[in-house]
Amino acid sequence: MNLLQKTLDIIRPADKEAIKKAWERMDNLSKPIGSLGKLEEIAVKMSGITGKVKNRINKKNTIIMAADNGVWEEGVSACPQELTAIITNNYTKGITGIGVLSDYAKADICVIDVGVKAEFNNPNIINKKIAYGTKNIAKGPAMTREEAIKAIEIGIEAVDNLVKEGYDLFGTGEAGMCNTATSAAVISVLSGMDSDIVAGKGSGLTEEGFANKKAVIKRAIEINDPDKKDPIDVLTKVGGFDIAGLCGCFLGAAKNRVPIVIDGIIACAAALCAFRLNPNVKDFMFPSHLSAEPGSEYVMNEIGLRPGLNMDMRLGEGTGCPLEFCIIESALCVMNNMATLEEASIHNSEFFVDIREK
Repeated sequence: MNLLQKTLDIIRPADKEAIKKAWERMDNLSKPIGSLGKLEEIAVKMSGITGKVKNRINKKNTIIMAADNGVWEEGVSACPQELTAIITNNYTKGITGIGVLSDYAKADICVIDVGVKAEFNNPNIINKKIAYGTKNIAKGPAMTREEAIKAIEIGIEAVDNLVKEGYDLFGTGEAGMCNTATSAAVISVLSGMDSDIVAGKGSGLTEEGFANKKAVIKRAIEINDPDKKDPIDVLTKVGGFDIAGLCGCFLGAAKNRVPIVIDGIIACAAALCAFRLNPNVKDFMFPSHLSAEPGSEYVMNEIGLRPGLNMDMRLGEGTGCPLEFCIIESALCVMNNMATLEEASIHNSEFFVDIREK
């Protein structure tokens, strides 16, 4: 709890003076004001994070939290539970979606076992196992409050350590059967929305299986009665180790004043928890894409973010992050290298009107 509280106390909002200076430069580049849309917003937001008008990314890393969920025994996933361990191992081989996309984006991944129901003999998987999966949320709390805080602090520590290694742009990924169910439960409680609206099919459920999933989520919320005003209580009762770990990653990024990308629905649930713990984390978050899972749009609206991509993606793993890494670096390239009006010998700028949304 000490690390978590210290982190929450340290987090400060974006540098408003740097943002002002960044907009001054951006609006003076040789283009109509606002004509590069979200690329302009991204570059300026980065200035608010670092305090510098011009920025470059040195090293990129998507942190993947892997954990199993006890609610699997309720039949809310079409996949065998053993698949969590298989996928977690495969992440380190570079053959998964996040692996090939990260390779293309020249980004690294960091795989952390925070609660997989298996043992690994793989030096590329960081062992931070809290337990062999959570307990079944349809019968009681997923974990203790102490375990939830421990998982959050594992995420904070992961970012702390990687920042020391020179990483300055982060993504969020996960592995865990049934984590769309736990994410839907977390988002439902925090939002006050009916869980039937928030829940999605996840990995290939039949209509009958989907109906069961929604019923299990609803039952879990009723049995555990989590306090929506306390994100840690929500994670404790209906969350997962992976969601809590990623929540810590968002807090850790804000603490270290480095940007972090939100991937799919599990990362969305984690981002919402972090935002409720300290709203200033919003200034360090970049959404990658709008997940096909129903709860994602609510989370984006709640935090006040707009994903730049809508590609019907729902793989998870962090696959949206390397795509967003490329977009972020493109935005910084514009800010750093595009000529100003003066440099481009454009002296009559009356046609360069402001088309940004007010």
